[in-house]
Amino acid sequence: MVPINPTHGTPQNTRVATALGADDSSVRLKAAMAAGSHPDPGLLDALVERCAVEPDFFVRDMLSWALTRLSPGVTLPRLRQELGSARPQARSQALHTLSKIGDRSAWAWLTRDMLRDADDGVARTAWRVAVAFVPGDQREALVDELVTQLGRGDRAVRLSLSRALIDLGDVVEPALAKASAHADPAVAAHARATVLLREDPESGFDAAVDEATRIVTLGPERAAAC
Repeated sequence: MVPINPTHGTPQNTRVATALGADDSSVRLKAAMAAGSHPDPGLLDALVERCAVEPDFFVRDMLSWALTRLSPGVTLPRLRQELGSARPQARSQALHTLSKIGDRSAWAWLTRDMLRDADDGVARTAWRVAVAFVPGDQREALVDELVTQLGRGDRAVRLSLSRALIDLGDVVEPALAKASAHADPAVAAHARATVLLREDPESGFDAAVDEATRIVTLGPERAAAC
């Protein structure tokens, strides 16, 4: 068991914070549920610190829920601090929790470094949160930033980026058209796959990638003739 010290050591907070570090994930889940059911700012640090190391997806999600139950005035500054953590999971979970809180003022905290984070999990979460929070007059700038990540990572990473770009709407069209002619075949194929998926969401990402790769390999004119 790894105990976590609460900010304010009331007996109840001490029990919950200790349970958040239990070896049994079901105990940790119940502790996170208890923290959310009876929100107390004294557990803020314990919840945030556990987010950075919690291995179980369901427990992490419950931790985020518990954090949303606290006053944003208390939670947001602490999450902003966590965005600068050296631990990728801490950054990713802080971003995820910000998306759950839904305070669009957090847009100002989403930096270029986050959108280009070396950790795929952090970058994917940052893309999703950025699309949700971006002001209307900055959508084009966000598109220009996101297209620099085309061709990155495995299927899951590329699908996440495609979905983020598609969710930005018509503003993506010029950037995707330009990227479709990129000298790097991986970038061009990913851009074309995103265009195809946007035009026909029912086709599925894998089919869009296969078709885009064929077009990039053969060239648009030869591909159309085949």
